[in-house]
Amino acid sequence: MKKILVLIIVFLPSLAIFGQEKAGKKDTTQHVALYSYACPMHPNFISDKPGKCPKCSMDMALSKKEQFKRDVAKIYTCPVDADVISTEPGKCPKCGKNLNLSPKEKLKAEIVKLYTCPMHPDQTSTKPGKCPKCGMDLVEKKKN
Repeated sequence: MKKILVLIIVFLPSLAIFGQEKAGKKDTTQHVALYSYACPMHPNFISDKPGKCPKCSMDMALSKKEQFKRDVAKIYTCPVDADVISTEPGKCPKCGKNLNLSPKEKLKAEIVKLYTCPMHPDQTSTKPGKCPKCGMDLVEKKKN
């Protein structure tokens, strides 16, 4: 009986210490707004993640309102995992692929002229001017 009491006395404080450490840590994960997905044939079936319609087994797609919001906002999505959404470029944490820019931002990127230094191609600007490294005139970057 004494051994059990000693074990409880030793074990109980250690649980409290570990519990406090975990509770004190801040959640650093980013939370994004949920998007609503709906079945194209049965719009009354709505989900917060992509999947299959329970009635007809069609793939559920973003609702028209959510698709508009995604197209207007500067949002990056994973080409494989549709539930991975970010406001910053980068790689998908699930599959490692590069996140894609929304169609509107892709269009804006194609329209905007970029100017670069002939000697320092890493120096770019959206306006003509001088290179900050060597002072040469920036020239319009050619689209491939």
